[in-house]
Amino acid sequence: MRILFLTHSFNSLTQRLYVELTGRGHEVSIEFDIADSVAEEAVALFRPDLIVAPYLRRAIPESIWRKHVCLVVHPGIVGDRGPSALDWAIQEGEGEWGVTVLQANGEMDAGDIWAAETFPMRLAKKGSLYRNEVTTAATRAVLAAVGRYADYRSGTFRPRPLDCANPGARGRLRPLMRQEDRRIDWQCDSTEQVLRKLHAADGFPGVCDELFGVPCHLFDAHVEHRLRGAPGALLGRRDGAVLRATVDGAVWLGHVKRADRDDALKLPAALAFADETKDLPESAVPLWREDEDDWSPLRYHEANGVGYLHVDFYNGAMGTAQCQHLLEAYEFARSRPTKVIVLLGGADFWSNGIHLNLIEAADSAADESWRNINAIDDVARAVIETGSQLTVAALRGNAGAGGAFLALAADEVWAREAVILNPHYKNMGNLYGSEYWTYLLPKRVGMERARAIVQNRLPLGAAEAVREGVVDACLSGDVSAFTAQVVTRAEALAAAPDLAQRLEDKRARRERDEAAKPLAAYREEELAHMRRNFYGFDPSYHVARCHFVRRTPHSWTPRHLAVHRELDWGEQPPGRPKTVTHPLGGLPRSGGGTCKAAVKGVTP
Repeated sequence: MRILFLTHSFNSLTQRLYVELTGRGHEVSIEFDIADSVAEEAVALFRPDLIVAPYLRRAIPESIWRKHVCLVVHPGIVGDRGPSALDWAIQEGEGEWGVTVLQANGEMDAGDIWAAETFPMRLAKKGSLYRNEVTTAATRAVLAAVGRYADYRSGTFRPRPLDCANPGARGRLRPLMRQEDRRIDWQCDSTEQVLRKLHAADGFPGVCDELFGVPCHLFDAHVEHRLRGAPGALLGRRDGAVLRATVDGAVWLGHVKRADRDDALKLPAALAFADETKDLPESAVPLWREDEDDWSPLRYHEANGVGYLHVDFYNGAMGTAQCQHLLEAYEFARSRPTKVIVLLGGADFWSNGIHLNLIEAADSAADESWRNINAIDDVARAVIETGSQLTVAALRGNAGAGGAFLALAADEVWAREAVILNPHYKNMGNLYGSEYWTYLLPKRVGMERARAIVQNRLPLGAAEAVREGVVDACLSGDVSAFTAQVVTRAEALAAAPDLAQRLEDKRARRERDEAAKPLAAYREEELAHMRRNFYGFDPSYHVARCHFVRRTPHSWTPRHLAVHRELDWGEQPPGRPKTVTHPLGGLPRSGGGTCKAAVKGVTP
């Protein structure tokens, strides 16, 4: 079928549904929900069999839903209605939640039900629940609904009307959650209450509060299991976070957005309040920790000849200092007498590359970009040059841009089946990219396919990535099941009788590759392009980064997503549109667009 996505953005759920539906042979085109007239034009151009709305912030116009079947993905149980479904579920401690696929009508979230799925809740950030449980449930529900469309057309399936009057139903209409509903009372709220409020607001909009007498929004909370203090007091700092006491414990506040500055960005708390936090005691924890009770983005432990380095930076962003700390941790792991090193990313992200918010906040965005790309390159080089152990990148969560290529520095790349990879840079203003991708990707898929992948700018599911040769293994299950499989496979590698020969072969390959073309040459060539991106006359990287970190609303849909805007019906029958392909390689043509923004810290 031809399926049109109407969506606020091409977020993680939309990408997963895109991968799943195109993988099943459906033609999918995407239009960002910018205005009614734009959506109407998209429908007229694409002539879809079905419209799916994975992520909307406003209602589909009546001019569309009256003429077409429009399936809305709602992150709530059957009967739940309103724009803050997941926020309320987290904050109120629901034990079970779900996703409902319903047909759009004149009342928000009250259409006929096509499919529904439920899942057990855990105490976690909204974004983590959304990218894991919600996305998995939504994928099952949407695939079920799409599968029922033919029966709907034939009259053998009818969606179930929503019974809003059912007194036994858990779902109900709830309003938009306001900051008043999210307010933390540090003198009365327990640690769990504080965590739920912060988790329910994580990502957006944050919880409005104060630090050092300055109004700000709080994000990225982690529980502290040991330290205590007077309720509301600030007790210490660690890895950019500050520790604040509750009535029965304490929580780490990782990121804040100051409200006293018009151009404020979401930044690590200790950076946003650099002067105010410098006298707080540093509460460091050792890198080698067997359990996860003491929060820190980096953790190392060993078992049965395998060293596990856990790397869980907020939103997968890796700033200059974070890359330097990661390199130190990796060098420690490499110094150990293990046989295998497993790089385990977080449950939500393995890595998304350089830290755009920190770059945007720097005095010179160009200089900080340069420092950051060199720092992450140093990590990639260390992994590539490891000859004493086999290395594994274990992707529990998504990976994008430089983070996707950093994973390829390992000998083996294992991805959870739900993982989405975006192995390209060009969505960030034609950024060329580094992390030795010109060495790592062609080595896996060949030069021609490597060029196609980075130009295509579309997501890869884990199974597709295995077929492409980008990833070595796609493992099933949730995060816990995946991690258990990683441990089993890594220990088998460490115990394999041919391990010594594999390591010898690995060192020999690296020597041959180095003789043919040194790693330094790949890096120099990539950074020559990056220098032009950062310091050259074309400001597109700086403009794109500015729009990205400041959440500028979309003004158009990129042409590689909105393929309906490149259709040439010509002599083709309406059922089979002809796609205009890229003149340089059979790839969807990317659209242009202009915008103006002040770019600071760039000296051509």
